[in-house]
Amino acid sequence: MDLINVVERSFANEKVASYPKFKAGDTITVTLKIKEGDKYRLQKFRGVVIQISGATPFTKTFTVRKISGGIGVERIFPYHSPAIDSIELNKVGKVRRARIFYLRDLQGKKARIKEKKFSAKVEIPATEPATEA
Repeated sequence: MDLINVVERSFANEKVASYPKFKAGDTITVTLKIKEGDKYRLQKFRGVVIQISGATPFTKTFTVRKISGGIGVERIFPYHSPAIDSIELNKVGKVRRARIFYLRDLQGKKARIKEKKFSAKVEIPATEPATEA
């Protein structure tokens, strides 16, 4: 058991700490490093997270779904993959389930996820009247 943890930690990605916290229903953009020949390029994959699975942090994966040309495309990313350059959180979705596989059967406007609204209360500090001496 201890040997497995040592091997898993050796393959850990240092960038994981900079990833935003996201859950199922959120829209994210995953930037991947793609190798073509001897060069690397960055490719973005934007879609809705439909599930996050994995028992330990090193076996954790997340599935992202997008519609490309009218066809649904799903991609599974290991959380500690060295191919992931960055993850950006675009929208926070309002869903009541951890695995939203029902999106696979929906099309058009029915496939939209409501966005969570935040009411940021801005407190203005009370100014004291200036006293002249």
